[in-house]
Amino acid sequence: MNNPLGNKAIRDFTILTDLVLFNVGFFLAYVARYQFQWLLPTTFIVPYQDYLSQQILLTFLLIITFSQNKAWRRRRGEFWVDESSRVLYATAAGIALMMALTFLIRPLAFSRLLLAWALVFIFALVSLARLARRSALTTLYLRGIGTDRSLIVGSGEVGRSVIRTLLARPDLGFQAVGYLDEGDSENNIGSGRIPHLGNWTQLEEILCCQPRLHTVFIALPSHLHHHIERLVRVCQRYEVQARVVPDLFQMSLNQVEFNNMAGIPMLSVRDIRLSQSSQALKRLLDLAVVLILAVPGLLVTALVVVAIKLESPGPAFFWQERIGKDGKPFQMVKFRSMIVDAENLKESLLAMNEASGPIFKIRNDPRLTRVGKVIRRLSLDELPQFYNVFKGDMSLVGPRPPLAEEVAQYQPWHRQRLEVRGGITGLWQVSGRSDLTFDEQCLLDIYYIENWSLALDLRIILQTIPYSLFGRGAY
Repeated sequence: MNNPLGNKAIRDFTILTDLVLFNVGFFLAYVARYQFQWLLPTTFIVPYQDYLSQQILLTFLLIITFSQNKAWRRRRGEFWVDESSRVLYATAAGIALMMALTFLIRPLAFSRLLLAWALVFIFALVSLARLARRSALTTLYLRGIGTDRSLIVGSGEVGRSVIRTLLARPDLGFQAVGYLDEGDSENNIGSGRIPHLGNWTQLEEILCCQPRLHTVFIALPSHLHHHIERLVRVCQRYEVQARVVPDLFQMSLNQVEFNNMAGIPMLSVRDIRLSQSSQALKRLLDLAVVLILAVPGLLVTALVVVAIKLESPGPAFFWQERIGKDGKPFQMVKFRSMIVDAENLKESLLAMNEASGPIFKIRNDPRLTRVGKVIRRLSLDELPQFYNVFKGDMSLVGPRPPLAEEVAQYQPWHRQRLEVRGGITGLWQVSGRSDLTFDEQCLLDIYYIENWSLALDLRIILQTIPYSLFGRGAY
């Protein structure tokens, strides 16, 4: 089944939009040169119609350079900066060809400064159009509009790598409808938005029952690779695109680096842990934000402490042992949002647990105080953890520090989330918060660890603000 927002439709729309922007950019360049006379004044005003033939020629040249430089090719997973760099190169190449031709032809109306402005305006307009397209598509994808309905075959390390990427990157346009395992119940990722539909031998049965599937990601371990060709043929029979994800020594794909040595293709294994320089940058960001928010944070803290004390007796702060980086315990602090003996009542409420896996969550927890409900909804109960960040026990962004009893129930792959400092907020907190299953939270945490960057931390911090204000998924 064809996707209404498939690559061809998006590419055709992009080409049409770019052709319009090429001409708009040229017109703005004429206005900048002769109407506003930026950079270099002139007393000789050339009528715009004298440049129409050059505008048409430049449009033709840009069509050639954009095609040659694959500036109209949409690559899923590519960042806007990478796409814009191809746009810049293609635009500069077209302008350079135009300058060369005008130098040879010597038309009556000629201005190199106008062509320089054309480069600036065309690049700016086309790049902004690409950004707008990406934003619009991401918004549609988040609403389930135009996504490629996808199935993941495999639930080992490679399969989990695919699943966590699809969860963390909704802008890719894939909606995972389920996954098939290798027949080993220990590899089941759990229920939730990506349900377990069976094992890999049932692919044809699933495709028969799911006629609207667009893509199948085949991510089987190496000992099942001899079945891949048959699975691909099954996909072709049902007109579903098969994408084979190689299993490279049962490692996360982010650990594998492709290179060559004098023409010899080689695979090398890289350490995905944060380097010392990356850890230093992350620490500087933590301290900078903590210091900037110190004064307003103390004011809010004073108001919350007063509110807690007025409502119920007991301490305003709640200290609890959590497990930090590399499994080391530390004391995490929060505002007390429950009655004083809440921990003693936990066992009697286990039947009401609404969370999956080892975590314990109740949407309308009867132990919550009135003030507690408000500060939890706004995530203010976690404000004192800035103290943990200042001490270095935690970071602003990272996996949520678990309890020791939760860690005791972890599967081996869950423990990857303990490789970095825990955080006040994280990728899963801005991707559904408590509405996600525990396995989905772990998948997003691992994706964050493997793909860390300063820009990703900043994006998560900025996205946390509206999530906290609207209280989505917080309980």
